[in-house]
Amino acid sequence: MRKIFLLCLLVPLLGISQNNVMSTFRVFPKTDKLMEFEKAFTTHAQKYHTGSWKWRVYYIESGPDAGGFHVTEGPLSWEQIDKRGDLSAEHTADWAKNVSPLTVDRGSSGYFTFITELSNVELTDFSDKIIINHMFVKPGMIGEATELVRKLKKVWAADKESVAVYSASISGPPQFVTVTRLKNGLKELSPEFRKPMPERFNTVHGEGAWTYYLADYAKAIENRWSELLVFRADLSSK
Repeated sequence: MRKIFLLCLLVPLLGISQNNVMSTFRVFPKTDKLMEFEKAFTTHAQKYHTGSWKWRVYYIESGPDAGGFHVTEGPLSWEQIDKRGDLSAEHTADWAKNVSPLTVDRGSSGYFTFITELSNVELTDFSDKIIINHMFVKPGMIGEATELVRKLKKVWAADKESVAVYSASISGPPQFVTVTRLKNGLKELSPEFRKPMPERFNTVHGEGAWTYYLADYAKAIENRWSELLVFRADLSSK
């Protein structure tokens, strides 16, 4: 009887939605309209994106999307996203009239689910400088790719490296995204601050482990790319 009572207590908890989804999009301003874009974009963000829908805005410093802006909303639950409904006519008109004309015809959007068991930092423990690494998984190799990230987590933990891990959800090809949060800034990239990954990996997993890791990586990962982003508090929601 006591076990049944305890199970009844757990049922409401199991039904609670997890706020572990980040909604993202990328926008690219016209090079000769950057100042006008930033002004219109900031006005829009601070007027229409509040509460659960606040924007955190990052400038993309490097990589194929350099020069663009990476925007996140969340963390959210799928229920919140489902119940958001249509945006107001005023909101849509402001973007269409004041922001969109200052952008180029390029962009992307998606949903990314935070994976607690593969991360070694809390979802909302953000930092001003981040490295995003995109790993696209070969068909049928999700399990193998997950194990690769799990091995990396042990290395991150050993060297106190803050990394959040996400998976793409209904947003293109299967993808793991690791976000290294540079709590100490760019000096974390220096070999004097933290040894190169092969050496660190072998220290944790044993001599020669990095060679085997690369072989497994080649089997599971289709391609990868990385980028540096910097938080723009001035453009974000307040």
